[in-house]
Amino acid sequence: MIETPPLVDQYCHGVLRTELGLGTFEAQLLPAAGPPAAGTTFFDTQTGFAVRRWCPPLLGLEPHAAPARYLARRRELGAAESARLLLRGSGVTAYLVDTGESGDLTGPKELALAGDAEALEAVRLELLAEQVADTSGTVAAFLANLAEAVHHAAAGAAAFTCAPGPGFAAEPPGPGEVRGAAGRWLERRARGGALRDPVLLRHLLWSAVSSGLPLQLRACAEEQASLTGFVRATEGLGARLVLLGAYPHHRHAAALAAAFPHVYADTGTALGRTGAGAATVLAELLELAPFGKLMFSSGGSRLPELHAVGALVFREALGRVLGGWVADGAWSWRDADRVAALVAAGNARRVYRLDERG
Repeated sequence: MIETPPLVDQYCHGVLRTELGLGTFEAQLLPAAGPPAAGTTFFDTQTGFAVRRWCPPLLGLEPHAAPARYLARRRELGAAESARLLLRGSGVTAYLVDTGESGDLTGPKELALAGDAEALEAVRLELLAEQVADTSGTVAAFLANLAEAVHHAAAGAAAFTCAPGPGFAAEPPGPGEVRGAAGRWLERRARGGALRDPVLLRHLLWSAVSSGLPLQLRACAEEQASLTGFVRATEGLGARLVLLGAYPHHRHAAALAAAFPHVYADTGTALGRTGAGAATVLAELLELAPFGKLMFSSGGSRLPELHAVGALVFREALGRVLGGWVADGAWSWRDADRVAALVAAGNARRVYRLDERG
């Protein structure tokens, strides 16, 4: 058996405080543009099947319990107690929490208390800029206050996180570009506009690079080419870039982690979403990423089930992959245990300097 240490979930969100009905719960299982196919629910996915495999035993039911029975048990226990049991059953002892998601979600302190774990904040740069804009009357004030806010956040957070958007340029914008973009966006912000301006997003990214904190990048498929350019532009500057949730482009993220010393990849939501096929995805990551450059994360959001499933599926997949290589004679048990410890927790503890925090 592979010995997996307590996990560090290096990227996740808070969980909902509210009780959920059947339809509301199912809607959180899978990000989707519309309803499920006729005659099915979102439980009819690898994620749904993984929830039914791993979560019922944590709430006192048999594995593969029917959705209605599982949700009835969840309501019987209540949202808070269900979250406590699911989080504590995951084997996670430290969370890095992106606090930028909307909704009635637990913050890092509540998540830590529920999970009996350590929890640190990953500050979302877009939200930070929006908060600064709402208290700054002019472009000059906004840019000055934003620089101060980034500096202040860097003193207490574990990381910055940002979704740079498609087609973003790699190089930092000039001061004139930034002032012009800030003026245009502040006008839109007065009408409730979220931050999507590519110039300001680049400005935020480069501000984070200069801060000394690791920068977590949430990039979609359309952003892969731009992401590679940004990785090249930041090489040698001392910034640590962590590529989040790249599935189904996880091999590209793993290859970047192999090619650049300041780049890391994570397992992300891929394992929970692929469920029974998670070992294949994890093996593909381990084919390309150096073992000191890959980190576990659940990417869990809103449902504590997604945090738990991410962790428990990761443990099983890691055991299958590394145990299979040991059985084939390719690896020793000692090496398998050492690599498991790196990916499960050791790499994250090093990158985010968790052991240096009081």
